[in-house]
Amino acid sequence: MSTKKETAKSTATRQKSEGFTAEEKAAMKARAQELKAEARASKNRAEGERVALAAINALPEPDRTMGRQIHEIVKAAAPALAPKTWYGMPAYANAEGKVVCFFTPASKFKSRYATFGFNEDAHLDDGAMWPTSFALKELTAAEEKRISALVKKAVS
Repeated sequence: MSTKKETAKSTATRQKSEGFTAEEKAAMKARAQELKAEARASKNRAEGERVALAAINALPEPDRTMGRQIHEIVKAAAPALAPKTWYGMPAYANAEGKVVCFFTPASKFKSRYATFGFNEDAHLDDGAMWPTSFALKELTAAEEKRISALVKKAVS
C-alpha cells in the first residue's frame, strides 16, 4: 500500500508529464493560424515577408536583432526562398512552400541560445550524418559567412 506522500509525489510527477507545455500549445496555435493565412494569401511573397518581419519585430532583444540579421543573410544568400512564419518563428520556404530553414529565438522556449535550423528539403546531406541545427549565442562576421554558405548549399 502506498503512503499519502508517495501518492502525492506520483500524482505530481504524472501531472508534470501530461499534455503540452504552454509554449508548445502557443506554437501549435500559431501554426494553425499560419496555415489559414497561407491559404488566404495564396503564398503571397509580400504577405509572407510582412508576417515574418512582424514575428521578428515582436521578439525581445537580443533575439530581435539576431532575427533581423538572419533575415537579411537568408534573403541575400537565397533570394528564391520565400519568408514566412512556421510555428510562430521566422522561416524561409522553397517554391513548393516547404520550409528549408528557420530561426528559433532563445526566448521562444526559454533556452540559453537561439538556433538556426534546416529541414529535410535543405540539400545539406554529407555522408551518413550531418548537422541540421546550429546554436547561436551571437552573430559575428564568421557566423554570418557560415550561415550564408549553408543557406546557399541548402538551396543548391
